Amino acid sequence: MVIDYAFIWAGLIAVAVLMYVLLDGFDLGIGILFPFLRDHNERMLAMNSIAPVWDGNETWLVLGGGGLFAVFPLAYAIVMPALYPLIIAMLLGLIFRGVAFEFVHRTERMKFFWEVAFWGGSLVAAIAQGMALGTLVQGVIVSGRSYGGGNWDWATPFSLLTAVALVVGYATLGATWLIMKTEGATLARARRMAKPLGLALLALIGAVSIATPMLRPEYLARWFGWPSGLYSAIVPLLLAGAAWMLWTGLRDGLTYRPFLATVAIFILSYIGLGISFYPHLIPPSVTIWEAAAPDTSLEFLLVGAVVLIPMILAYTAYSYWVFRGKVRPDESYH
Repeated sequence: MVIDYAFIWAGLIAVAVLMYVLLDGFDLGIGILFPFLRDHNERMLAMNSIAPVWDGNETWLVLGGGGLFAVFPLAYAIVMPALYPLIIAMLLGLIFRGVAFEFVHRTERMKFFWEVAFWGGSLVAAIAQGMALGTLVQGVIVSGRSYGGGNWDWATPFSLLTAVALVVGYATLGATWLIMKTEGATLARARRMAKPLGLALLALIGAVSIATPMLRPEYLARWFGWPSGLYSAIVPLLLAGAAWMLWTGLRDGLTYRPFLATVAIFILSYIGLGISFYPHLIPPSVTIWEAAAPDTSLEFLLVGAVVLIPMILAYTAYSYWVFRGKVRPDESYH
């Protein structure tokens, strides 16, 4: 039996990216919502809700980025020049957010500055990630085995649309996370924010879903052709179910359902992107197998992944289990 190592690694990288989006997404969402929280104490409560896990969440970003470099070097060599400004902006945003996370608890004179840095870093990182996603979806110009586009190909109306959608999505994750982790006035405020954010997220997902098939003929064929369109229709149907779970969870004052429903919306949207992309790693011309390293390298790296990924999953699960439950104002991680 021939083992398709490139396909296996594409799945592993896809899972790593999805885990990062879900886990670091609500972290970034908390930062994006910072200006809408009542006061400094409420903002510190929101930070304490993510303090035990936020840095571990970024492990998946390292795994995804490092894995792409090692396993799909051609894709890495093409994508990075196309997205350099966005990657730099994202990393600077994450750095500011990380530094602010620690400094805001240890200073009085510059507390406001670090709160703004936490908000700004989270917002910039989310915008950069959304525009990078839009750039990949609309397609990257490849010349030979290198990037053949211009310096500003990432700045398009579609990439701006995906950036707004991701910012709203992260904010919805953050609001529903606060519903799950806080009590009293903070929980009520988070629930009030989650309702319009959820509606805006669904509207933006609809806008992106309508625009995406119009970008490339192959996208249109996969979503509306026969018989592929029949199978693809399952995704929007499930998405409608997740949207209903989100709305009823917020309406009925439930604690866990809104967050889990938002996670389901992200997962289904991610699957939709996978339907549009496959079998390309870089649309419209570089497939998974063209971008992959030699099979001997993929096989060797897979041995390490078999050991490393279960360890990361176990550490992540243990962290969330230990710090489960509500966060109270009299408790402080720092």
